[in-house]
Amino acid sequence: MQSFSRGWAFLKQAWGMAVKDRDLIKPSIYALFAGFIVSILFILPMVGAGFLFDPGGVLGQAVLLVFGALLIFVQYSVGYLFSAMTVYLVYGYLAEGDGRMDKAWAVVRRDWLDILSLAGASTLVKVLTNALRGKGRNQGGNMLAGLVDTVWTEAAFLLLPAMVIEDINLKAALERVGKIVKNNLLLIGISTVGVRAVNGLIGFLLGAAGIALGLGVGLGIISLAGPEQVLGLVTGIGLGVIIAGIFIMLATVVTSYTATAYHTCLYLWARDVENARAAGHSSQVAAPAPLAAVLD
Repeated sequence: MQSFSRGWAFLKQAWGMAVKDRDLIKPSIYALFAGFIVSILFILPMVGAGFLFDPGGVLGQAVLLVFGALLIFVQYSVGYLFSAMTVYLVYGYLAEGDGRMDKAWAVVRRDWLDILSLAGASTLVKVLTNALRGKGRNQGGNMLAGLVDTVWTEAAFLLLPAMVIEDINLKAALERVGKIVKNNLLLIGISTVGVRAVNGLIGFLLGAAGIALGLGVGLGIISLAGPEQVLGLVTGIGLGVIIAGIFIMLATVVTSYTATAYHTCLYLWARDVENARAAGHSSQVAAPAPLAAVLD
């Protein structure tokens, strides 16, 4: 329970920063719309390929697999590029009191190849876990896939701040994060500050509320217009989907920004502890302000 309350407290701290500096939340919003556009652009040719090739045949499965892998890669690329901006904006806000968009864009232009390499690694992990789930229904494959997915997701959250803040490539970031973990420099984790649990709850509540409200409004309009009225039917369904979509999009922005802000603060703290130890200081190192506030 203490973990969850700390997670909730951090969420308020993170969004307190966003209220003071609205640039911090912009990349999460951009990522949402960019991801939606990418999905539409890929879904159309995938549907076309499904008509042109037999989905059950070897060629059809190969084509769909390639399109699916490309879609995953592009989605990861878009997500990481904008998350990298968020990382630098949070870093800039904590270091200088102002997260500047021009600097964040400059960092993305500087590190885009490194960020794409992280997207490529995440794509390989995703393809691997999907294969494990497909083949291991009765052999523990689902459990192994879930473990690999969880570990890599957490690792990627830490790799991105290392790459962006330290200006290093994926290989160096893996070594950096591995060293931090090995030396027990991650003084707190998801088990201590329950950001993941809070994000999960918020995502569920906002999603459920959006679906319930959209369903209610949609059915209400259809009922008033009469089920035989095509205009009422289309309006009800369309408005219901829009309302549900807005809530789901809001949940995505909230959880994405909060998780990125948390892992940025976590990485900065681990880095400061590492530097203090290297300098021979034994005194306790203060965590970044949003994190320190929830640990008091």
